[in-house]
Amino acid sequence: MRYIEPLARLIAELTKLPSVGEKTAARYAYAILNSPEEEVQQLADAILSVKREVHFCKECGNYTENEVCDICATRSKQIICVVKEPRDIVALEKVKDFKGVYHVLGGVISPLEHIGPSDIRIKELLARLDGVEEVILATNPDVEGEATAMYIAKLIKPLGIKCTRIARGLPEGSVIEYADESTLSRALSSRTEL
Repeated sequence: MRYIEPLARLIAELTKLPSVGEKTAARYAYAILNSPEEEVQQLADAILSVKREVHFCKECGNYTENEVCDICATRSKQIICVVKEPRDIVALEKVKDFKGVYHVLGGVISPLEHIGPSDIRIKELLARLDGVEEVILATNPDVEGEATAMYIAKLIKPLGIKCTRIARGLPEGSVIEYADESTLSRALSSRTEL
């Protein structure tokens, strides 16, 4: 189907968003078209506002409106949890157990994508280690996340700082019968005493 030019342009822009194909973009475009102008203006203002006002924390790399994010400004800096990207912080904060600060790498080591250690924020992490007692490596349990965690651990261990990796294993509510061997192996090796 051929859309009229303004609608086609909006659909084309919406398909640039992650996981938004043409059909979904068309649904969004029609919803915008059928919304009151005031609501559409609020959406446009929110998009422009987030782009203009949100930037990276100068200490950890999290998103913030200020020079330093609220987490870095208020928490103890003795424990640093290292994550791939800011949205990982949001996930970890939902747990409400971690009382330290974070460090966002801005990616992971990936030779296939030509991303090496100097392309992510490892140097900035090393500069923050004065007075740190523990570094928790919370990168994803995939090949790139594991390689990044191992690389960082090799840099930190000689400094006498405790370096730990988040545990991996069976997710809550899962069935052992359907778990793969790697997950079961990690669940067994990451077991804790009751």
